[in-house]
Amino acid sequence: MGRRDRLISASILRAIFRSDSPRKDESARLGLFARIYAFFAVFSLTLARYRASLFKKLRNDTWEIEEEGYIESFRPSKSKRTDLIAIGDLGYSGSTFFTTPNSKYLIKSLPRKFEQSFFRDRLLEPYVEHMELNEDSLLVRITDLLYCPTATVGAAVGTAPSHHIIMENILYGKSSCSKAQQKRWETYDLKPNDYFYPERDVANGRLAPESVKERLIDEFEDKIRVTIDQKEELVAQLSRDSKILQGNNAVDYSLFLVRYPADLNSGDVPPPPGRGSTWRTGVVSRDGKWVYRAIVLDFFWAKDALQAQTMTGLVKLFNTLKFGKDHGPMSITTTSDEYRQRFLGMVEDMVEVPDSAGRPAGEIRSLASVAADQV
Repeated sequence: MGRRDRLISASILRAIFRSDSPRKDESARLGLFARIYAFFAVFSLTLARYRASLFKKLRNDTWEIEEEGYIESFRPSKSKRTDLIAIGDLGYSGSTFFTTPNSKYLIKSLPRKFEQSFFRDRLLEPYVEHMELNEDSLLVRITDLLYCPTATVGAAVGTAPSHHIIMENILYGKSSCSKAQQKRWETYDLKPNDYFYPERDVANGRLAPESVKERLIDEFEDKIRVTIDQKEELVAQLSRDSKILQGNNAVDYSLFLVRYPADLNSGDVPPPPGRGSTWRTGVVSRDGKWVYRAIVLDFFWAKDALQAQTMTGLVKLFNTLKFGKDHGPMSITTTSDEYRQRFLGMVEDMVEVPDSAGRPAGEIRSLASVAADQV
């Protein structure tokens, strides 16, 4: 890692290993000199665990993650360095990513203020309640939220992120495979692809580097081949999960799909940490060729955020420059209910079940529509 990544990693580790503070306002812990020192930090920000007891209850009681093992996940073996493992900048938003030394958990920065405030102030309570009531939820398990309790130069100028989420790593088990086997793992970050993505298209696609634009929209050109019951379970659970996102006006979330050859699954690929669920642990395809895992990611964009409204104006301008050609709607500006329906429709279209289902054509509605009406 470079110097910046090492300092950010050290800040994260200090927050994790520090004992929980009994004070609600973490900034109150700091004396005057410490606040001044923290203010001028550029990379090495002083981070704290936001609502530590709430996330601990989620980890231990809801997801059955053993606390000592969770903390030890951040502590490397004696033969390795003390840093987290940096895995680079993976998106247009500028987020940075780390994994724990044992690869069980993923740390993602939230550099955009509207994402931070939306999750922290608006979505967190409904998210916790939903997770407690839906033990098989496929919303990604967020195990900690780290934040900077004081103003800092580094956060203000963007040299270091002030917020990080720690979440399960659905790719856990990949690192236990050989390098040749790891190359056989496939990942897809899937959103309805009939939306307009300005990061990719505006100004003939010149707003972002090609390496970033190529990652904006994945396309899964195959089918997920499972049984009817497995498809119904997936769509029904995603319907429940997306209902809470719709209710809080969230859009632009994605289905993160992982698949790897089933011949790697002979006891050598461990499941992600915590309480297992069917699509999180792994579903074997009907033909026995693949194992699938799936979770929902990136539910931090609110439809009514100022940025979404600004982007709507950008699309209108772009359409004007294109002489009236319609290039909308965008995934980040569409209504939350429309996004949810398209998201569920995308999932239904990509999951293939046997033709011998015994269901007369034309007498049943789509699984997505039925599931959506039931929640």
